[in-house]
Amino acid sequence: MTSRIRLIAIVAVLCCAVIAAAVYALLGTGKTASSKTSAHSASPAAAAGSGAPKPSAPAKPSASGAWVPTNSAMADVCRSKLPSQARDTLSLIAKGGPYPYRTDGVVFENRENRLPRRSGGYYHEYTVVTPGSGDRGTRRVVTGTQGEEYWTADHYSTFQEIDSRC
Repeated sequence: MTSRIRLIAIVAVLCCAVIAAAVYALLGTGKTASSKTSAHSASPAAAAGSGAPKPSAPAKPSASGAWVPTNSAMADVCRSKLPSQARDTLSLIAKGGPYPYRTDGVVFENRENRLPRRSGGYYHEYTVVTPGSGDRGTRRVVTGTQGEEYWTADHYSTFQEIDSRC
């Protein structure tokens, strides 16, 4: 093999490796939403073909029935004070979809540790439609498998826990 052909082969292999790494990074875990094999795959939402898990119950009530935030240091927001698009997203989550974006329902990895620390696969994210935005925008709802719901308007820089009582 000539040195020129060898160089072309090396460059081709490196390009393939870079593309594979970029795809892995974009997907977070290296798996597409349809190839997830978690405990959530048996949920009604997954059975309906949406591929996104349906969280169990909204907000955690205490023994007295009052809502208790999962992290008292985190700000909370009344569900009724959220933008209408966020309330629409919460309704879609409760119904198990269908969601407007194929990435809705994927695992949220909490890399910045702005939500309470949980095991991998605990949180899932959903897009909140932003009127006038040409892409998914920066607004999201993130849910925990025990029913917690969080709102971020700034693409995960800050979160507020959603209080469903108000």
